[in-house]
Amino acid sequence: MGKKGNRIQIILECSEQKKTGVSGSYRYITTKNKKNTPNRMKLKKYNPKLRKYTIYKEIK
Repeated sequence: MGKKGNRIQIILECSEQKKTGVSGSYRYITTKNKKNTPNRMKLKKYNPKLRKYTIYKEIK
């Protein structure tokens, strides 16, 4: 049996790490309800490479 519902898995990628030129990219994987939040998500999460909280945006 497959999962039913509106929850989908998304990938969040750090937007500030690209701007600073630090090599690599840090990503988080989470879920969201596509009915309640149809637009792309933005969350503040911790980036261990930059050692601070940064804005993470949903990527496709």
